[in-house]
Amino acid sequence: MESTRNYSGRVGTSLALASITAALAACASTPPPPTAALDAAHLAIANAERADAGRYAPNDLAEARAKLESADVAVGDKRMDSAARLANESRTEAELALANTGATKARAVNGDMQRSNSVLEEEMQRKTGDKQ
Repeated sequence: MESTRNYSGRVGTSLALASITAALAACASTPPPPTAALDAAHLAIANAERADAGRYAPNDLAEARAKLESADVAVGDKRMDSAARLANESRTEAELALANTGATKARAVNGDMQRSNSVLEEEMQRKTGDKQ
């Protein structure tokens, strides 16, 4: 009987130690925050804001900000893989906002140049018509 109790006690103690070890290993294996990805997302958003993406690509910029906020929440919840993914998505959205802003500005400049060319052509025709 006594040997059964000792065996049961040893099994219980072994199970308890294994559980504690597993719990400690899980805590110790939490990866560090994705600082580089978060910094890159912040920088990309700042670049898009400087380029006036809030005016020309507001939806893309809002999506970048929302994903960065979600990444920050994931860091707080110790979900580092999700935080890294969200930070990278945020950076990508901010870069898209910047690209769309540049494209919109380029289209506006192109339109202005076409209007200027039309005015110049009209002037040239008027002056040519006066000489004939």
